[in-house]
Amino acid sequence: MRSYDLAELLLTELHRADSPHANAPLNRRLYHTMRSTILAGHLTAGAQLPSTRDLARDLDLSRNTVMSAVGQLAAEGYLTAQQGSGTYVSDTLPDQRPLTPASHARSRQAEAESTNSRDLSQRGSLLTQSSGSQQFEVQPFAPGAIEFTDFPIQLWQKLQAKYWRSLDRDLLDYGQEGGYMPLREAIAQYLTLSRSVRVKPEQVLITSGTQQAIDLTARLLTDHGDEAWVENPCYWGARRALQSAGLTLRPVDVDAEGIAPSAADWQRNPRLIYVTPSHQYPLGHVMSLQRRRALLTFAASRRCWIFEDDYDSEFRYTGRPFASLQGLDEHAQVLYSGTFSKIMYPGIRLGYLVVPPDLLEAFNTGLYDLYRPGQLMLQAALTDFITEGHLNTLIRRLRVAYQARRDELARRIQQCLGERVRISGQDSGLHLCLVFDPAQHVDDEAIAEAAEQQGMTVRPLSRYYIGEPQQRGLIIGYAYVPTERVVPWARKLCELIRQRLN
Repeated sequence: MRSYDLAELLLTELHRADSPHANAPLNRRLYHTMRSTILAGHLTAGAQLPSTRDLARDLDLSRNTVMSAVGQLAAEGYLTAQQGSGTYVSDTLPDQRPLTPASHARSRQAEAESTNSRDLSQRGSLLTQSSGSQQFEVQPFAPGAIEFTDFPIQLWQKLQAKYWRSLDRDLLDYGQEGGYMPLREAIAQYLTLSRSVRVKPEQVLITSGTQQAIDLTARLLTDHGDEAWVENPCYWGARRALQSAGLTLRPVDVDAEGIAPSAADWQRNPRLIYVTPSHQYPLGHVMSLQRRRALLTFAASRRCWIFEDDYDSEFRYTGRPFASLQGLDEHAQVLYSGTFSKIMYPGIRLGYLVVPPDLLEAFNTGLYDLYRPGQLMLQAALTDFITEGHLNTLIRRLRVAYQARRDELARRIQQCLGERVRISGQDSGLHLCLVFDPAQHVDDEAIAEAAEQQGMTVRPLSRYYIGEPQQRGLIIGYAYVPTERVVPWARKLCELIRQRLN
């Protein structure tokens, strides 16, 4: 079916006033409309769908909205994606029929109970309504290969090859004690010196990254329905992990001093508080000492846990990195997490979680029983990378390179846009947060889509908010852009923004 024919058909159904999904989010309305169209036979088995880009254009919707609906239909078996060919209506559809008007009146719970085993759970539907990797991840704002020329690849290969040649069979096992102990010792020393973390080696657990650390913490320290505080705006991965654990998220506003609980918030009893105090994600604010002490006092009095995500503290360009929140904790209520993905390369998928001593046995058991961690060969090579000084050398080199890219990007933004935008969080990290004046009523999603059409990847700030966005802007990652390409692409991006602001 041609794109505009399908668009006409979908638009007719999408905007029906009597639709039972009229008040649902737009991506869910589109999903239900396309699903009904398939089940009614208007889209026959084997029919090829237009590309999501063409369909988004003809429907006058964002591509993310269309991709979310199409992705959900594919996950449920209504559509089949063929690599390099396109997306087609499945030859064998799930055993479902269009809902009758009477069935529309049933509650969502009753509807879920009536569907077959191929349907997602309510939690699964919530988690997959939109793709975090498509909408939230900070990637290069310019196209092309990710920049890894600063990473010593040959040295890293050599360190790994050493352990494969020696073939220590113990390193082929899962690893039952929280990870490779020499690596835990090296991380403990590193954190003590660089982040003022109070830690002994046995408190360090090796994880596959921040996502796993959050998931493990939520599973072991919270129950279904417990309240968890998250910063608003918030890191999408934390939201996903906490939602998957069945927690009730309470978004707490962020100001220039970090997370800013209201008077009503201070009266509540959360079970877990997720924060990024050293560099709030995505706004980039640093939590003040006064706010840190208030949060620690509150956690101690309510016996709730704080999860400190210290994801990019190594890259501070003005002054020394701030000490960790965990280092101020006198009551052992903070779990501290970090990652090597931001320093070395994203796919290494190695991180660490520092847990209070009285939780260590439980977390060791949970880590092994739930995830079977392994990767001991990789952990052994990383140990040498740290202890031989290569990690600190790499951090210093990256800090210089990233600062140069940040300076060029910020300079171009100021030259082109001046006081019409505000740059937030530029003192550290791997991205800039460009905030628009609320009085201008700028559509940051439209700007992000326009940038994508010109080959640039930026993220709308509004998508990081839970509920109504309080600010609009753009998240612009610069770490993986070759330095020589920052200026031309920054000029191109700024011109696009300027046109939209005008």
